[in-house]
Amino acid sequence: MQYEFLKHFPRRMKHVGAYALLFANSSQKTIWKQYGFLKLDEQVNVIFALLLYLMEQSLKEENCTIDDIGAYMDSLNMRYFGRNMSYEDCKNLGDFIINVVLSNEGKAMYFDGYDFEERAYRTMNISYVANRIVYVDAEVRRTSYYLTEDGYNLLLSTLEIENNMKITIHEMIFRMHLEKQSYDRAVDDIKNVFNLLRIQLQKIEEAMGRIRRNALSYSVADYESVLEANLDTISDTKQKFLGYRELVKARARELEEMNLNVRRLDEKEEEKLRNLSVIESYLNRTIDEHQKILSSHFDLKALYTKELEQLSQMSFIRRFSLRSDLYEKILERPEGLERMEIFLRPLFGNEPDKIYNLKKSTELQRPLRKKGEDEAGAVMEFGDERWMEEEERRRRQKLAQYEDCVLFLLRRALEAKAGEVSLEEIRRAMDGEEGGESFSALLPSVQIFKEVMVELLRGREIDVEVLREERRNFIGESSGGFQLNETLLNLIDAHGLPVRKVTVYRIEDGKVISFENVPYEGGVGKNICCSNVLLRVTV
Repeated sequence: MQYEFLKHFPRRMKHVGAYALLFANSSQKTIWKQYGFLKLDEQVNVIFALLLYLMEQSLKEENCTIDDIGAYMDSLNMRYFGRNMSYEDCKNLGDFIINVVLSNEGKAMYFDGYDFEERAYRTMNISYVANRIVYVDAEVRRTSYYLTEDGYNLLLSTLEIENNMKITIHEMIFRMHLEKQSYDRAVDDIKNVFNLLRIQLQKIEEAMGRIRRNALSYSVADYESVLEANLDTISDTKQKFLGYRELVKARARELEEMNLNVRRLDEKEEEKLRNLSVIESYLNRTIDEHQKILSSHFDLKALYTKELEQLSQMSFIRRFSLRSDLYEKILERPEGLERMEIFLRPLFGNEPDKIYNLKKSTELQRPLRKKGEDEAGAVMEFGDERWMEEEERRRRQKLAQYEDCVLFLLRRALEAKAGEVSLEEIRRAMDGEEGGESFSALLPSVQIFKEVMVELLRGREIDVEVLREERRNFIGESSGGFQLNETLLNLIDAHGLPVRKVTVYRIEDGKVISFENVPYEGGVGKNICCSNVLLRVTV
C-alpha cells in the first residue's frame, strides 16, 4: 500500500460516522423549536445529557424506561434549562431523542468508510441504544433502554484525557501491542506518541514567542502549566524508548536472519518486518524530539527569568536630557566630538532580541515628541513635586483646549437649522462679527485642531448611547490624553447638550478651507488648509 497512514481508515470513519448520523437525525427536525431549543448547540447539549443518563443507568444495571427519562428531563429543565415545558412535554422530548434521534425510528443506520486496501467502501452499522422488556411491579411490562458498544465509544471519546496522562497512556498501549507482536497497531501508537511530543515542543516555542513579545502578558499559571507538562514528558521517556528501540532492533534482526538462513519469510512476516522498520524510525524521531524538549525546557526557564529581570530593572534606568547633557556640553567644548564613541558605544553593545509585535501596526499612531510645549531648562527628577505639579497643570490646560474645540463644533451644529454645519460655514461666520473668541476656541493650536478633526473623521458615526453603555460595562484607567469618546460624553453631561448621535464626513466638493495665523510651536502663526467637512448632530 502506498500510504501506510490510510491503513485503518474505515475504523476512523466509524467514529466520525457516529457523530455524523447523530447530527443528521437531529438537525433537520422541527420538533426542537416546539420546546424552545432553537440553536444546534442547545440541541446537542440536550442529546448528550440524555446519553450520559443512559450510560449511568446502564453501568448500574438499572431500568431506564420512558417514564424514568421523562422524570430526568423534567428535573434538568426545572434546574438548568428553564424552558416552558410540562412533565408530559419533557417525556415527549425524551421519547423523540430516544426513538428518532438515537434509534432512527427503528431503522438500521449505516455509514460507509472507504477501505484504501480493498479500494472500495465498507458499510458499517452504527447503533447507539438498544432495548429490552422489563417487568415493573412484577406485572407491568415496560421497555427499558441501554447503551450499546457504539454508544459507549461515542461518549468515552468526548471526555478528553488529562494532558499529563496522554503520553503515559499511549506508551502503555504501545508497549502492550509490542509485547503481543501486533506491530501494525504499534505503528499507530508510536505515531501518536511522536505527535504528542511534537505538540509539546510547539507549546514551548509559542510560550517563548509570547515571552519575547511581552513577558507581562504571559501569566505565571501558563508558565507553570508548560513546565509541569515538560517535566512529565522528560521524566523517564527517553530511557523507556531507548529500551523499546533495542527490542525492536532485536526482533527485526531475528526476522532478517530467518529470511537469510532458515527460510523465506511469508507475507505476514514480511509485513511485520516492514512495521518494525517503521517503528524503529519513529522511535528515533521520538528520542530526538525528547532531546529538543529537554533543551527547550531550560531555554524557556532562562528566557522567562531574563525577561522578568529586565522588566524589574526598568525602574533603575536613569534618564537624561540630550540637549543639556550632550548638545550643550559639545557646544561648550567641541573637542569632545573626538571621543563621542565613549558615549555612543553602550547604545550598540546589547544584542536586540525583541521581535516585532504585529498588534502595534493596528494601534492609533501618535507623535512621540510633544509639540507646542517648552522644554525644561534643567533635568527634573521624577520625585520633584513642583515639576510634577507643573506637568499636571499643562496637561489639564491642554485637555481644556481640546474640550473647547469640540464644544464649539457641537454648539455650532446645534444652533444650525438642520442640525449640521460645515467648516466652510464656520469660516464665513468668522469673517463677520463673530470672529475673535470663536476663532481662539476652535483653533487653540494647529496640533489640537488637526487631531480633533482627524478623530472626528475616523469616528464617522458616533452613537452616544453606545458610548454610555461601553463606559458602564468597562472599567479602565484614564488615559491622561485626549480621547474623543470620553471628551464627548463629558461635554454632553456637563453642559446638558441634547445630542444622541454625531456624524462627520468629508464633503467631496473640491473646496479648500483655510484658517490664517493659527498658533504653532513657539508662538509662530501658521495657515491651515483643509478639505470641507460636515458635522451633523442628531438630537
